[in-house]
Amino acid sequence: MTCQECGLRPATVHLTKVVNGHVEQLHLCGACAQQKGEFQLFPDPASLLQNLLANFVGEDQATAPKTDVHCASCGFRFSEFRETGRLGCPACYNQFRAELEPMLRRLHGTTEHRGKLPRRRGEAFERSRRIQQLRERLQQAVQSEEYEKAAELRDALKAAEAGGSQ
Repeated sequence: MTCQECGLRPATVHLTKVVNGHVEQLHLCGACAQQKGEFQLFPDPASLLQNLLANFVGEDQATAPKTDVHCASCGFRFSEFRETGRLGCPACYNQFRAELEPMLRRLHGTTEHRGKLPRRRGEAFERSRRIQQLRERLQQAVQSEEYEKAAELRDALKAAEAGGSQ
């Protein structure tokens, strides 16, 4: 099948449009499809990343810094992050925390890592996470004067810190 636009090259792009129940098929070569602007055959990965980040960073005025914040360690600017999607050094994460946290919350639903853990560290990490959660719940129970619940949580915390599991 040859290109319906130029009639010279073989059609490698086949488009089907359905508008109000009417089906229209278009068979184009790669060059004509790109000229016609139907779609970009080989999108630039950097531009895809920039578009994704623009949806999460550039568009939202609440997360946009009032001035162009820069990292004290490496001098990297937040505006450069918007352009490239990369940070300059590990200190950038702390420097740009206020701008990054809302974006991460929208992307992942949380700012805390919840993925897989290596087996050698997984148990220790889960234990420390459990201890931290118990401490927070204990503090809440004491503040709300739920002393029976607080006593249960205290005992569970002691057991968790001693290496037990409750």
